[in-house]
Amino acid sequence: MAQKSRADVRRGVHSRIRKKVRGSAERPRLAVFRSLNHIYAQLIDDDNGTTLATASTAEKALGGKTGGNIEAALTIGKAIAERAIKAGVETVVYDRGGYVYHGRVKALLDATREAGLNKNEAADKPVKEEGKAEKPVKEEGKADKPVKEGKAEKPVKEEGKADKPVKKESKADKPVKKESKDEE
Repeated sequence: MAQKSRADVRRGVHSRIRKKVRGSAERPRLAVFRSLNHIYAQLIDDDNGTTLATASTAEKALGGKTGGNIEAALTIGKAIAERAIKAGVETVVYDRGGYVYHGRVKALLDATREAGLNKNEAADKPVKEEGKAEKPVKEEGKADKPVKEGKAEKPVKEEGKADKPVKKESKADKPVKKESKDEE
């Protein structure tokens, strides 16, 4: 069997995403496509089959020296958010297009949140739930180790002592004394 190219794998992932993600007039789909040199974003109403707004680094007004970096993705994210708000859209469904949510794709989507799309979603800000205890702050001079809630902590190793495996003796390990008649 022939190996699949990276582009074929991405198309397969994108088709699986598209089975679940659908845009409407109230909440259109924000589709992202990236190439080596450019990044594109468009708002799509799948019910009517129309594109509501687009932005890309291929546009002379938005494109800088290059479109294949995070700074360009931030610019496009802000531009598509502004155009969406002008079109009367405040919430969108994100379609990462089969790409990993990392790098330029993450920068573009985070920039749209900062510019006003999906105000209920915070960009890189974890939401604290009430009633949950926070992790204690690390004190100076203490070693970094994860704090586990509800479990007993293991004893801390002392410096200079090597770990020796503790061997439990079993009946099979003990030598068996045979009683002979000659010893009596």
